[in-house]
Amino acid sequence: MTDTPTPGAGRTTPPAALPPLSLDTLCRVEFGPGRIDLLPDLIADTGHHRAFVVTDRGLRAAGVAGRALKILDAAGMEYAVYDEVAPNPSTGNIDAGAARARAFGPAAVVALGGGSVLDAAKGISLLVGNPGAVAADADALWEAADGLPLIAVPTTSGTGAETNGFGVIEDTAACRKVYLGHPSVKPRVALLDPELTLGLPPAATAATGIDALVHGIESLASRGANAFSVAYATQAVGMVGRALPAAHRDGSDLDARAELMMGAHLAGQALTLSGLGLVHGIGHALTAHTGTPHGVALAAVLEEVMEFSAPAAAEAYEQAARAMRVPPPADGDWARAAVTAVRELSGALDIKRPLRELGADRAQLPDIAAGAVADAVTKNAPRLPEQAEVLELLTRVY
Repeated sequence: MTDTPTPGAGRTTPPAALPPLSLDTLCRVEFGPGRIDLLPDLIADTGHHRAFVVTDRGLRAAGVAGRALKILDAAGMEYAVYDEVAPNPSTGNIDAGAARARAFGPAAVVALGGGSVLDAAKGISLLVGNPGAVAADADALWEAADGLPLIAVPTTSGTGAETNGFGVIEDTAACRKVYLGHPSVKPRVALLDPELTLGLPPAATAATGIDALVHGIESLASRGANAFSVAYATQAVGMVGRALPAAHRDGSDLDARAELMMGAHLAGQALTLSGLGLVHGIGHALTAHTGTPHGVALAAVLEEVMEFSAPAAAEAYEQAARAMRVPPPADGDWARAAVTAVRELSGALDIKRPLRELGADRAQLPDIAAGAVADAVTKNAPRLPEQAEVLELLTRVY
């Protein structure tokens, strides 16, 4: 999963004199059904004519990876494949992929998959550019030499990992998430082909889609929000709120898949500029301790964190509610209306679960709370929590 550790400058409501900003907002975006056919040309545009494809075994079995590889075969392009990325990639997973890529030699890295694959590919690209480095060196690698050029081809709509140059990786020894990244591994191209998401199972559609929705909502409320991120996030919340239920009901609805993919991408642009907040801080800690899929971990605490944050995020939640086309509440309480809308959407997706069903032991809750408070994204939250407050929230949803 891909959540920015450092916020941009600014705030949700700009002051009369806008603060100065320095933003690197976009990579090249190729969007639309069938855009995967452009892959050989996009690789060539990086200056390479060989590809190191990073994917996972599920996509190989489903034939999604095979479609891309056939396109490379038809173009006569040499490639190698690393398909061993785990659902929550670890530092060891990244090291193994980097060893394979170093053996293959100079190439463009093609990340074909969900957020875990895209995160892993960034780490692999960076390590190849730094002989002798390992993923456990994550903190030092922010100042490292450049990695290989990267093309991101997401096959889910949620993480927004194609918009930034870092990945969230599991440090299994420390039982925590670490940020592994560098400006050079921000994808040169985001190749967004909604056909690659057709048939994604309902549960996976729900989990990744909720991730995108949370990116939008937390970006609106983030301490690092600015005019750019608010514009992206508002549009993203509206698009995801509309398209996610339709894509969940009918996995073959290409229009819904396309709108959801673009909404998720815009949410990724927003989070990259603004930073996120406590929902992701808890989500990271919960996944590190239990292995819970990222979107499911977010859904477990989303409404509760919104209620906790509402006193400091009322305007941001009003923006989110209006983007989701919530009718004006009779009592004028837009924050409550936003929470209700999110609760109803989670209910329709059947994604929210108590922590005990996600494999969390009650004795783990203090450690999860501590991990959430220590996570870098939590520093962007509109209302900064104490560890005891997070523990109380976790206990309520246990």
